[in-house]
Amino acid sequence: MSSEEPSQNPPADENDEKKPSKKELAKAERLRKRQEAAAASAAAAISAVKVEGDDPLAANYGDIPLKDLQSKEISGKKWTEVKNLTHELKDITVLIRGHAQAIRAVGKKMAFVVVRERGFTVQCVLTVAQDVVSPQMVKFANSLSRESIVDIEGVVSVPSQSITGATQQVEIQVGKLYCVNKAIPTLPINIEDAARSEIEIERALQAGEQLVRVNQDTRLNNRVLDMRTHAVQSTFRIQSQVENLFRQFLVSEGFVGIHTPKLIAGSSEGGSAVFRLDYKGTPACLAQSPQLHKQMAICGDFGRVFEVGPVFRAEDSFTHRHLCEFVGLDVEMEIKEHYSEVMDIVDRLFVQMFDTLTEKYADDLEAINKQYPFEKLKYLRKTLRLTFEEGVQMLKEAGVEIDPFGDLNTESERKLGQLVLEKYGTEFFILHRYPLAVRPFYTMPCHDDPRYSNSFDVFIRGEEIISGAQRVHVPEFLTERAQACGIDVDTISTYVDSFRYGTPPHGGFGVGLERVVMLFCALNNIRKTSLFPRDPQRIAP
Repeated sequence: MSSEEPSQNPPADENDEKKPSKKELAKAERLRKRQEAAAASAAAAISAVKVEGDDPLAANYGDIPLKDLQSKEISGKKWTEVKNLTHELKDITVLIRGHAQAIRAVGKKMAFVVVRERGFTVQCVLTVAQDVVSPQMVKFANSLSRESIVDIEGVVSVPSQSITGATQQVEIQVGKLYCVNKAIPTLPINIEDAARSEIEIERALQAGEQLVRVNQDTRLNNRVLDMRTHAVQSTFRIQSQVENLFRQFLVSEGFVGIHTPKLIAGSSEGGSAVFRLDYKGTPACLAQSPQLHKQMAICGDFGRVFEVGPVFRAEDSFTHRHLCEFVGLDVEMEIKEHYSEVMDIVDRLFVQMFDTLTEKYADDLEAINKQYPFEKLKYLRKTLRLTFEEGVQMLKEAGVEIDPFGDLNTESERKLGQLVLEKYGTEFFILHRYPLAVRPFYTMPCHDDPRYSNSFDVFIRGEEIISGAQRVHVPEFLTERAQACGIDVDTISTYVDSFRYGTPPHGGFGVGLERVVMLFCALNNIRKTSLFPRDPQRIAP
C-alpha cells in the first residue's frame, strides 16, 4: 500500500483468504476438545503417580520464585541460543531458555521436552539416573503446561538417528529444569495447529484424518501465540531486513532520514479517506502520507530525504491488500533533468534489496515457504519500464478494454502482470506516464501532453506496490491543481508557501512496507505481514 496511492475502494470479495465452513469449524472444535480432554487425562494420570520420600535432587528442578526474577543479581551464567545448538557442542554443558512446546512422558522414568526459542526447537531428554535425574524431576517435567517458559541445563548429545520433531539435530540430556513462568493449562490456539500448512491439512483430509485449521481471525485474535510460529517469526525478520536495506541503500546514495508530523491541519492526499479529529478545538486529521512535509524538506535544501513511518487511510477497503494503518517507506529527491532519475533509484534499490533477501536470508524465506509455499520472485537486472499507453495497448491486444485516461482496476493490474511475465519474463516492472486525472494534485503534467503526467507505479506479481512522480514546484500552478482536486488551499497554505522561496524540480515515491513483504513472499493477505493489523473491522489487539 503505497503512501501516494490514490484512495480507492476495491470490491469486498477481493480477499483471497480461504474461510472454513461452519461444518469444518464444528469438526475442528470437537477435535480440539477431544485433544484437550486427552491431555488433561494424561496430566491427571501423571500427577497421580506417587513418589515416596524427600528428593535429594530437589534443588535441580522446580518453579523459580518471583523474587529471584526481579533483577535480584547478575550471576554470570552463559546462555546458549537454541538456533546455535549444533554437533560442534557435543558433550558440552549448555544453559537454554525457551517455551516448552511439547512434553511427552515415556513411563515413569523418562520424559521428552521440546523447547522452542524464536522459531528454533530442540529436544530435551530427562532419564531417571542416580544423582542426576530423580523420578520427582521427571514428574515435574510432565506437569509443565505447554508454552511455559523454562530454563534447562544439560549436556549436548548427538543421536544416531535424525530428529523429526525439532529443528536442531542434537539433544540435551537434562540435568536441571526450572519453570520461569507458567502458561495457562488450555491455550486458545495450539502452536502446532497454527504452524500447519494448508497442504498438510488437505493431505490429512484425503487420508481421512481431520486436522485443526486455524483461520485468520482466530490467529489475529490470539496474535501473541500466532507470532510464535516459525513462519510468522521469519516473516517479520524479513520485514525488518526490508526496512534495514531500504535505509542502508538510501543513506549510501546521500539521502537523509527525516521524521514528519502525523497530525496535520489538512489532508495530504485529498479525497474522503481521512481520519479527522479535534486538535485543541481546531479541525485536524491523521496524515495520509508524509508527502507535503517531505517536499518541504526539499524546499529546505536537504536535496534527498527518506522516511519510515506510519500512514493512515480511512477508506473502507475490505480487501486482501488494504489496511487503515501501515508503515510507509517514502523518498523525495531533487531532479536535475528528468523524473526517470527517481525511477533509477527505485530500480537499483529494489533489485539490490531482492538480491540481498534471496542470498542472505534464505533460511527465513524457507521457513515461510514451508507453511505458505511460493515461487521465487522473477525480476530483471535492469527493471523493465513501460508507458501507461503501452500497458493499455498490451491489455487491448489481449481483449481487455481499458479507459486510456482512467486508472487500472485490480483485475487489469493482474492481467497486465501476467502479460508482462509472459512477454518479458519479469514479475517486477515500472509503468509510467499515467493519466493526470487519476494522480494526486501535486503531480507534474507531461510537457508534451497535459492529459498525462510525469508519474509511475511499480508492480510485483501483478499488484501495484509503489506510486511516484515528479511534483509541481510552482506555487501558482500548485494552488490551481489543489483547487481542481477539491482541496481547501487554506489548509495547506504553509505547504504552498514553501515553494515561494525558490524550489528545485523534485520527485519521489512511496511504498507500503507490509505490501513489499506480502508480494515478495507471495502471501495471500497483507494481514500476514502486519504485526497487529488495523483494518475497517479491527482495532485490537
